[in-house]
Amino acid sequence: MPAFLIPKKFTRRMMLQGLGAAMALPWLESTASAAVGTDGSLRLDEPPLRMAFLFMPNGVRPDHWTPEGDAEEYAITPHLSALEPHKSEFLLLENLWHERTVGRNGHWPKVPAWLSGGYVERSTGRDLDTGGVSVDQVAARHLGTKTPLSTIELGVDAPRTGVDNIGGGFARMYGSYISWRDPHTPVPKEIIPQLAFDRLFRTGAQAPPGVSGIDPQHPKAMASLQRDDQSVLDLVMADAKALRARGSAADQVKIDEYLESVRSVERRIEATLKPQKRWINEGKFDVPRPGPGIPEEHREHVRLLLDILLLAFWTDSTRIATFMFGDAQTGRDFSFIEGVKGSFHGISHHRNEPDKRMQYEKIINWHMDEVAWFLDRMRKMDEGGKSLLDNSMVMFGSSLKDGNRHDNENLPLILAGRAKGKLRPGRRVRAPEKTPLCNLYLTMLDMMGVREEKFGDSTGLLEGLA
Repeated sequence: MPAFLIPKKFTRRMMLQGLGAAMALPWLESTASAAVGTDGSLRLDEPPLRMAFLFMPNGVRPDHWTPEGDAEEYAITPHLSALEPHKSEFLLLENLWHERTVGRNGHWPKVPAWLSGGYVERSTGRDLDTGGVSVDQVAARHLGTKTPLSTIELGVDAPRTGVDNIGGGFARMYGSYISWRDPHTPVPKEIIPQLAFDRLFRTGAQAPPGVSGIDPQHPKAMASLQRDDQSVLDLVMADAKALRARGSAADQVKIDEYLESVRSVERRIEATLKPQKRWINEGKFDVPRPGPGIPEEHREHVRLLLDILLLAFWTDSTRIATFMFGDAQTGRDFSFIEGVKGSFHGISHHRNEPDKRMQYEKIINWHMDEVAWFLDRMRKMDEGGKSLLDNSMVMFGSSLKDGNRHDNENLPLILAGRAKGKLRPGRRVRAPEKTPLCNLYLTMLDMMGVREEKFGDSTGLLEGLA
């Protein structure tokens, strides 16, 4: 809305607006406490609860994941070392699995089952059937209308095509998505940072078919990224100045922090549109040269998208998110890590060779560093005396336990955050052996206020989390 129309009382849904841009606000001290304002606008008397799922392919080294000790007194293992500063803020979950993935292909059907627990049928790609709906989409059906975006799906790998006939006749598309609207329909993930950013802050931003979330090599991809050079902050600056002048001292600090965070992401996105001079892959693995708008450095690609996810949560643009660090058999070359030479999937089949086991561990530890960075960012985002992490549930894990053996029992999982007091983190929680992972999802839905009698193959709520 124009600056002169900013209401006397701040509302949770008030937007900073300008021609072609609209920016939702983070939690502010001056947010009205009434449930509904006199003007009919939505107001929240406290920050909402959010839920995110971060997926890593190719499993872990079980000997470097599973610790000794119980409850709060468990040891930090090599894979968990990056998370040690956050030990009081996550639960280490054990003995959860998906029974319906037993005896199937090592990778492809396990990925869509990760958030649904469904039995994935073999397919040529024309008749996809995952046997279930993912938990994020079940939550979205109940909560999606409360926010501008019902969910946000992000990732780094473009979807695959074709059928893996060697691997049992499964469509490779299965391994490209963890979010499924129904058993036959995946929810496209966005892999181009600018397009994800535009969904949050630019009005009417649409990519041409075949670009957004599909293929950064598409001939129209660059055209879709040719925006006005003007920053979204420039477009909403009049509103921002009027709002800042009216806010409390604490609000002014928060508004400045928010605007700087948005501009920082914008600057980094701008750098991805410049010509890239080198490419580490050099055609040795099956990941093509980065397409238009995708950072050359993998870590920057991951962090840009995770920062956009954080902005989506911070502004209550959505309360439900998924992020894929890679697809089922990602060919991502991790040779940028010292001592590593090759792709994640290839190295995961280490055959217990010491050198390859060491490289496999380093790749997993790199992912754990990124999770630690993400949790640290959430912990530093204040929401009325609590952090964004306090007001969230963040699950991280893989659809495999040991990438070399493709086993699916006792999956590697952590659940971070306090869910607004509904979770008691800082502990190792060992469920009975072969407890359905869907019990956790049923519990998370319940904590989000979504009451379901059953989810997937659940047998009840997962105990011991509070």
